[in-house]
Amino acid sequence: MLLQACLNGSRTREEHPAIPRTPAELAAEGREAVAAGAQVLHLHPYDDAGTETFAAGPCATTLRAVRAACPRVPISLSTSEAIEPHPQRLQTISHWTELPELVTANQGEEGIVELCDLLIARGVGIEAGLLHLDDAHRFIDSGLADRCVRVLIEPLDAEPGPAVAHAEAMEKVLADADVSLEQVHHGDGIATWHVMARALRRGHGTRAGLEDTTRFPDGQLAPDNATLVRLATEMIRHVHPPKFVVEPHDLGIRSGVEVDDIGALIERIEDDFHH
Repeated sequence: MLLQACLNGSRTREEHPAIPRTPAELAAEGREAVAAGAQVLHLHPYDDAGTETFAAGPCATTLRAVRAACPRVPISLSTSEAIEPHPQRLQTISHWTELPELVTANQGEEGIVELCDLLIARGVGIEAGLLHLDDAHRFIDSGLADRCVRVLIEPLDAEPGPAVAHAEAMEKVLADADVSLEQVHHGDGIATWHVMARALRRGHGTRAGLEDTTRFPDGQLAPDNATLVRLATEMIRHVHPPKFVVEPHDLGIRSGVEVDDIGALIERIEDDFHH
């Protein structure tokens, strides 16, 4: 079962003091996240001025730094139009000199099919992002499904109930269209944990890190990415114990949630939703 770490996104230091932005910070956070159980690293490069960017230089520098710290771990870069809209995005990304293994490509964005065509031709894997129900239908109609690596089902609803229902609805669109791609489900804010709990019960992969949420299920601020990833790792181990093994030194969770309490934690998350 796949577990990704999402290290930064567009979050600011005001939202969380440990948000990594520089290549060195992302490399260090990536190393810790992998040690905690992450199998793929998703990140947003920043330039020297502290601005998210698709520019070839900062992207290459970031990729090299994270690869040196996390050898053989696939890296996924964002292609969000919030960083640079179409058609400028297509032009800028076409100049990449160092390529990631993967990119996330939000299917509701203008010009996303052209961008996917460009990156697929250069050997980059596509993680098709579905943020809204309409995105799922557009993805089916685009014909991209057979050329993607996986689908990211990522409802942005702030409240857990609508977020879980939204994820379920997008999953149904894929099932009705016989799309058999691997799925990774994740949410936003506190709803992250509810979307994650449902995904694990359904046998899907998930994602954890400061881009998605800065807080634990009980609302406490998480100290860093690795702690969030470690908690997700323990949730996976609880639901699918034979298929997900971590070393004994990875079992402690610095959030104060002990390994024996993981089952109760998942039940509380699910009870929260049902009530």
